[in-house]
Amino acid sequence: MAKDKDVRPIIKLKSTAGTGYTYVTRKNRRNDPDRLVLKKYDPRSASTSNSERSAKHG
Repeated sequence: MAKDKDVRPIIKLKSTAGTGYTYVTRKNRRNDPDRLVLKKYDPRSASTSNSERSAKHG
């Protein structure tokens, strides 16, 4: 199967707080071709921080 050309690949979002906490999500390549930056809750730092795409999952 062609998993490399999937329209919605699985990605990891790594916290910018420096705790190493990650979220796993999917991203649509057609709608959001740029890097994804979302504001997510980091339970290790007990606050919200930006989470950026770090590497492909899988």
